[in-house]
Amino acid sequence: MKAAFFDLDGTLTEHRVWSGLLDYFKVNRIRLFRHYLFTFLHYGLYLLYKLGLVSQVNFRSIWAKNLSWHFAGFSLEKTAEIWDWVIEHRMKGQWRTDILAMLQQHKSDGDVIFLVSGGPEGLLEKITAEVGGHYAVGTRHEIVNGVYTGRSDGLACQGENKPILVKEKVKLLGLEINFQESFAYADSLSDLQLLSLVGKPHAVYPDDGLRAIALEKAWKIIEA
Repeated sequence: MKAAFFDLDGTLTEHRVWSGLLDYFKVNRIRLFRHYLFTFLHYGLYLLYKLGLVSQVNFRSIWAKNLSWHFAGFSLEKTAEIWDWVIEHRMKGQWRTDILAMLQQHKSDGDVIFLVSGGPEGLLEKITAEVGGHYAVGTRHEIVNGVYTGRSDGLACQGENKPILVKEKVKLLGLEINFQESFAYADSLSDLQLLSLVGKPHAVYPDDGLRAIALEKAWKIIEA
């Protein structure tokens, strides 16, 4: 069985989905103190990343895990409303239609479609359904008795953790994936381990770091 693994931010979409998620709280004026505290603390990390003092993977991992702060005390039904808002109000017009077409072609070919991203797995599942994929692998956030606790649950779906979480999900689903015959699509150097998991990696609108490695390894590069 073959699979096609798609990163989300910068690969299937032109912009970062997490920014749309944060917009939900700002636009709807919900938990503004918590939202601005999160933004203040984590943009400090972004500046450290830009100065080369924190790696891209570490910076993104902290953001991904600490998004849990926003959901503390929310029910599954409430967070489902948030996911729907993000898709409706922040993702329309942001899709890379050429990469979506590739996803649909893989589906037509009978490949199993995974979305693999650092965003909340609940949101990733909604987006996967939106684009016609099969499974989502994202950052999990702790849920107890149907309520988010405000803590992350396990590894952030970033960097070297992406193939770990992919293999965990494949095992959980009981799928027999031939990784050597499978495909992966991603845009960032932080996705290097995901791309290296498969025999047919594709650098999609790659950043400079990924472009250099893709050229060195003769990986296919997709861009306008």
